[in-house]
Amino acid sequence: MNPSKNSVASFPIVGVGASAGGLEAFTALLKALPMDTGMAFVLVQHLDPVHESSLTEILARATPMQVREITNGLRIRPNEVFVIPGGVELTIHDNALRLVPRKKSRVPPRPIDVFFKSLGEERGEQSVGVVLSGTATDGTLGLQCIKEHGGITFAQDESAAYDGMPHSAIAAGVVDMVMAPDAIAQELVRLSRSSYIAPPAAAAENKPGNATEFRPVLALVRQGTGVDFSGYKPSTIQRRIMRRVLLNKQGSLVEYAGLLREKPAEVQALYQDLLINVTEFFRNPETFASLKSKVFARLLHERDPDDTLRIWVVGCSTGQEVYSLAMSLFEFAGERRLPFRIFGTDLNEKALEQARAGYYPKALLHDVSAERLRRFFVETDGGYQVQKKLREACVFARHNVVTDPPFSRIDLISCRNLLIYLEPNLQKKVLPLFHYALRRGGYLLLGASENIGTLSNLFACRDTRRKLYVRKPGSAHVPFTFTGQLPDRQPAARPALELPATKLDPQREADRLLLARFTPPGVLINGDLDILQFRGETGRYLQPAPGRPTHNLLKMARSGLVLPLRQVVERARKESGRVRADLVRFRSGKGQQLVNIEVLPVPNLAGADRCWLVLFETVTTPPVKPGKAGATGRASRPAAAEQREVARLQGELDELKEYLQAVIEQHDAANEELQATGEEMQSSNEELQSINEELETSKEELQATNEEMATVNEELNNRSRETARLNDDLNNLVRSAAIPIVIVGADFRVRRFTPMAAEALKLSGSDIGRPVTELDLGIDVPELATMLATAVATGTLGQREVQDRQGRWYLLRVHPYRTMENHIEGAVLALVDVDTLKRRELELKEARDYAESILRTTPDPLLVLDAELRVETANEAFYNTFQINPDEAIGRRVYELGNGQWNIPRL
Repeated sequence: MNPSKNSVASFPIVGVGASAGGLEAFTALLKALPMDTGMAFVLVQHLDPVHESSLTEILARATPMQVREITNGLRIRPNEVFVIPGGVELTIHDNALRLVPRKKSRVPPRPIDVFFKSLGEERGEQSVGVVLSGTATDGTLGLQCIKEHGGITFAQDESAAYDGMPHSAIAAGVVDMVMAPDAIAQELVRLSRSSYIAPPAAAAENKPGNATEFRPVLALVRQGTGVDFSGYKPSTIQRRIMRRVLLNKQGSLVEYAGLLREKPAEVQALYQDLLINVTEFFRNPETFASLKSKVFARLLHERDPDDTLRIWVVGCSTGQEVYSLAMSLFEFAGERRLPFRIFGTDLNEKALEQARAGYYPKALLHDVSAERLRRFFVETDGGYQVQKKLREACVFARHNVVTDPPFSRIDLISCRNLLIYLEPNLQKKVLPLFHYALRRGGYLLLGASENIGTLSNLFACRDTRRKLYVRKPGSAHVPFTFTGQLPDRQPAARPALELPATKLDPQREADRLLLARFTPPGVLINGDLDILQFRGETGRYLQPAPGRPTHNLLKMARSGLVLPLRQVVERARKESGRVRADLVRFRSGKGQQLVNIEVLPVPNLAGADRCWLVLFETVTTPPVKPGKAGATGRASRPAAAEQREVARLQGELDELKEYLQAVIEQHDAANEELQATGEEMQSSNEELQSINEELETSKEELQATNEEMATVNEELNNRSRETARLNDDLNNLVRSAAIPIVIVGADFRVRRFTPMAAEALKLSGSDIGRPVTELDLGIDVPELATMLATAVATGTLGQREVQDRQGRWYLLRVHPYRTMENHIEGAVLALVDVDTLKRRELELKEARDYAESILRTTPDPLLVLDAELRVETANEAFYNTFQINPDEAIGRRVYELGNGQWNIPRL
């Protein structure tokens, strides 16, 4: 309800509609109402526009409340009764009643619908609609509007003198309670005291609870239906819940939650109310005119004629908008072939069942033109059904737009009056889904009160008034997953440097080598110098490096061992043999020490990667402590030893220079290679990113296609079940029919026959598919082919009496076989047994002939007259005696015979 109207709408208004028999129902209702309900009552009846009505004076004697006839602009007040005058239509606006002269039209007036619609839009949950006795269907659409806006609706029960109007409203599913007028009055008194429709002051005093108290109710709904309404706008959800609390006469939300736990049916009833099914045929006709004149033409421009136009109607309810779009497409196409498919989705399975059937009461098609009714509907008992060609182009399925994957390759999405019920965070989730589902240049149609908000990067506005948007290029990330997704089967990340089972052979070979050399401490490394296995105590030579954990040999080597280890490993790689470095100095916790390093290649076994064994042989010479080798020590050394030391150091220096030069060259080469590799990796990364985006798009398309296939499969299953039911009904009807019936096609070939026909006409299963005119049916009907041709060509019924070979009489009736689209595609032959009647007729004819023969042979003049003294028959003696011509006597009054000699008053 519009908040601005709340200040005006400070009391409930009850609209009461009736037509034939309405005076008695009005009187019973008003007599049972007290004068202090706090409600205003507006009575709308079908009145003669010419003669002055005395309804106001009559009703004033039935209630202590003031009864007033409505004048234009009259302010409405509580505890008063307002009666519509004749010849006008009534609406309400800003707490004032407005009268408009009724327009002349061939369509019967619907003043109740007009006022109820205005009332629902004006007062929302403070509106109450009551339909009492009356003929036709006026009031049904009005009650629907009141209920859609949160109001309460009533209809009179079987006590109605004329049940047309109440029955129409009940059949349309827009009535909350069905009662007698006096019981409706008692309910109105109870409603007047409730917080749901009470004035704002009373509502504040009797407020049932805050948002937290609604959570148990929503949890029970989610548990019972699988739908979470927590993302819907709280004000709307809470009003709908309180409406059910009121209708179930519960004192609090706690009591109502207990009722939900006890009665699953009430969970479904609340679920139906929360879904807020608002729809009608060609709602906002100017929108459909705009689609036909602009959108459809643009969508079909430069399009493959065989490419199917795809439309998705979100929140389709009972399907009126889906079929309205289908009719618009047929009208737009004219004689052209236009393949299209419309997907209608909703959460309400009950509404979807009605949408699939395509059957609607006449009251719900009031705004559909006669031309459209003739072209697109088939009239049935009490309503109309959408033609088969439209139903086959429309697919209906249960779909949660928030949690289920969207459709794909859609040309037009119609989502009218759904987003207004969602919180902004849900709207921001749904709109990117629509962007993904639409094709390039596809259209999005929203309701009059909806817009795209801050997501202008996804859609561009094409018609502000009609709320029509077009998809912008680009992609919007849609984070959804497959329903029923298989568990992740990717292999778990392997621990760093863990050898697979096939790489255990080098370790066993290393064990053999170590045993041969007394197992000094060492490590097994791979080609990247990563340690695969520690052997023995290596803590003196290796230690964990600070920072991120690593098993790289050079990063774990102690100070002074990095360069020698790199050198000996590199040499071992090049020479593919054993390499040794003696008396290598390194620093440990005990100062400088010496170690011999030996690298042995491990044979390449079982196709494993090449590995090397690095051994550390401890030198037993005492370590040289830093700072103690002074001049005195050097002077004490022999000259030869000193020269050897210098030579050794010089050699190490030369090796170091060579090594550094090699490292520089390798570094330059590696740098160039890394640069090239970096460019390749960047290119590869871009390609991988592109592939990843394509895979993501493909995944989403596959998911959407899967959802669409599931939807189509569901539709096919529903149609299959419906076909099976119809087939079962037909089979049972055929088996139970006690009349011989044969159904033939347009080519007169037998399609189906009843068991009685098999017995009477000597038919068998082998006769199906054969022309009935070529079969020996055991009856004499030489003009059967002519009768069948006449029924198929003209659609008229043909019948004649026939006899079988035993002399038994039958009435042969040939009906045209009509489809749901009123096409004639064959004929139905029925044999009605009239043997008893025919024989009785023949007996009566014989008796009559016998009596007439007696009359004719009687010598005395005899005359038979009817009740009006007209001559029925006379014998020959009469005609001869009185010289009267038989042709002049039969059928004439007796006093008119001859020259008037029988004109005797006493006679």
